[in-house]
Amino acid sequence: MSDSFTIRTECRPKPEPRRRKVLVTGAAGKIGAYFAEHSHDRYELTQLVHSREKASKIEQYGPVKEADLADLDALKELCAGQDTVLHLAAKASPSQTWGPLLESNIVGTYNVFVAAEAAECRRVVFASSIHAISGYTLDRQVQADDPVSPGDLYGVTKCFGEAMARFMATQHTLSAICVRIGAFQPLERAREKEALPLMDAFVSHRDLNDLLNLCIDDERLQFAIVHGLSNNRFNRMNIAEAKDLLGYEPRDDFTEENPLLKELDLSEEVRPHSEKQGRPSGIREEIEPLSEDSSED
Repeated sequence: MSDSFTIRTECRPKPEPRRRKVLVTGAAGKIGAYFAEHSHDRYELTQLVHSREKASKIEQYGPVKEADLADLDALKELCAGQDTVLHLAAKASPSQTWGPLLESNIVGTYNVFVAAEAAECRRVVFASSIHAISGYTLDRQVQADDPVSPGDLYGVTKCFGEAMARFMATQHTLSAICVRIGAFQPLERAREKEALPLMDAFVSHRDLNDLLNLCIDDERLQFAIVHGLSNNRFNRMNIAEAKDLLGYEPRDDFTEENPLLKELDLSEEVRPHSEKQGRPSGIREEIEPLSEDSSED
């Protein structure tokens, strides 16, 4: 078991007080498009797409560039002058076969990290996935410092990305934060009865976007793995690191939104593990303070 984070010791110069320049790969995808819409006022965005076919919905939020992740020289040019790279681009299907995954998720991810380091970017925020740990049994809540256990080849590629992030952060000078993203869905989806299978992996649009903003803005971490889920009562992954390291305060809870779970009133019936149950301790006689009348003369 290894530490899930390291603190920066030798930092590149902090940027001047201005909007950070952020290069977003996979910018036309679901996460990228939401990020652009809700964070373009916060950052100066350059949006990288593989094809302009779906780029019309994001063009208003910053310049759109078309490039292939296999083209390392092009990526180096795009990374020049950028503060942060938000790397979202990937083949994201858990049933995907090796060939497409190799090109996009392995070679492409390698090139993004190398290009960011060559261009002296401050940080890469890497979109990892819950699939990096989906091989664990469902009765275990996964901690950020647990060994990876992918349940499919897609998850294997995300483990590679996390390893690449740690390598670049510890053996080179590029800071990297990996966010293991759960089921990224609008809050309305959690309110559907048939959405119950998402109860332990749900992350709302706004909660994940808040977490990505925190990952970009942080100046303290050199490397970290954090879990990107909402404040659900039965989370598959522990979000403690995200809260403690980055100040993450998720606003949504699948348990409070889903009608089937709301009927159960789980806030009253099921207590969180961290809450004391009110039972007397077995060593209560040893730890309770002496009363005044029981003290010896």
